[in-house]
Amino acid sequence: MKAVILAAGTASRLRPLTEHTPKCLLQIGERCLLQRSMDALIQNGIDQFVIVTGYLHEMIENFVAQQYGNSISVKYIHNEVYSSTNNIYSLWLARPEAENQDFLLLDSDLLYDANIVKEVLACDADNVLTLIKHELGEEEMKVVIDEKGVIREISKTCNVADAAGESLGIEKIGKAYSTALYHELEVMMNQEHLENKFYELAFERLIPQGHSYRVIDVTRYFSCELDTVEDFNNAKDKIPTELY
Repeated sequence: MKAVILAAGTASRLRPLTEHTPKCLLQIGERCLLQRSMDALIQNGIDQFVIVTGYLHEMIENFVAQQYGNSISVKYIHNEVYSSTNNIYSLWLARPEAENQDFLLLDSDLLYDANIVKEVLACDADNVLTLIKHELGEEEMKVVIDEKGVIREISKTCNVADAAGESLGIEKIGKAYSTALYHELEVMMNQEHLENKFYELAFERLIPQGHSYRVIDVTRYFSCELDTVEDFNNAKDKIPTELY
């Protein structure tokens, strides 16, 4: 299994921290976000990576080369229109490396415990989405599930009262789902303007077609997403000592 990491965005809400540094290379404790994520994946047996880059892509490529050398396999895909597109387009660009394959999909701006990856890989379901429970608002990617723990709605606009929690941004995608996903993305690319859309829109469109995820609750493990300078400063204070 390989990991697809989306790392193209400019992270404008994190400026000035991202003025000269891509978001995934911001350091928390002794390691940057990308290193933490890649270390967690390697620790759990992943040694094939696809990284979709955009903003300051040379810095990301140089960091990975210096840090990991030839110990892992890395394929880079460059999103040339990163400044005007969202993560759905970066996922679309990964098609040659991900379609009709099993893979883990991860956002690059996450700070999380490596045990989350372990839980995802250990789950017997082909398609797994991680969820965290906390007080929700308009900004979070909210998840509504049925009585069997299967997603029936995923969006930022669904009713907060109906939501089980927030999608963390780590998914295990099976071969059959990946084939359906890229077919749906192709349809969407031909029909819609997707510059400001999130890839979860494709997940939601696949639900009526019989394709969904098993949800696993990983709230008990430390995790956080870094969208703002405030998030970054809070993360430095909240990260557990054992993860520092």
